[in-house]
Amino acid sequence: MHNNRHIIAIQRLSTLLEHLSLQSKNIDQANRKHKSHRLVENNNLFSQHLFSTESDQFSLYADEIKKRLDEFSRLYRLSTDNATKAEFAKSSLQQIEQQISALMNAIQSNQTMHQAAQVSFNARKKVRINSAKAAQLKQNDNYNKMTKSVLLTSHQLYQQLNEHHEFERRLMAMITEREQQRIQSRHANTDKLSHEVLALHQRLGRCRKAISSIEQNIKRAEKNNLR
Repeated sequence: MHNNRHIIAIQRLSTLLEHLSLQSKNIDQANRKHKSHRLVENNNLFSQHLFSTESDQFSLYADEIKKRLDEFSRLYRLSTDNATKAEFAKSSLQQIEQQISALMNAIQSNQTMHQAAQVSFNARKKVRINSAKAAQLKQNDNYNKMTKSVLLTSHQLYQQLNEHHEFERRLMAMITEREQQRIQSRHANTDKLSHEVLALHQRLGRCRKAISSIEQNIKRAEKNNLR
């Protein structure tokens, strides 16, 4: 019964991935046609703890999931130990489903993200300059904090990483909320909302840079612990 259930799960995920792969390729092509994509193209879509792929292209993440599902399917069929097989299937399928869910959520957020980026791209030059100066000051402060974080223990670093991931999720939710408000407000307060969206995107970019730095610190800390 377990074998049949897992085989059905593999088939279901394979079918879903075929649809996601096609959808991802179409979205990647559309994104490259928009000038606003320049504001987000240098940011990885996901954390390295979820995907080994580092890219702004959805299709590459879909390819990674497909390779992982194919490898799982191959190893699962070769396994003869039912107990180990069941545990292996449960763990692997959960991870694959988590990746698929993350990819689907990102695809759904793509349009909103690029609408907000377009607003930012068209913002007044004075606003961009002032925001860049403020961002540089905050970035310098963040770099100083990240340098000190090297001295933290692995446990503290993981706590810090979780906090930044939560901050990242809140920022994305705030961007979506502000963009919806901007669309619904029509002509009222659109300039103010546009500025807020721009500031939130800049904060999101700095947050993701901080996440990447913390992940590198974790690798160094764990490497030092093994010596």
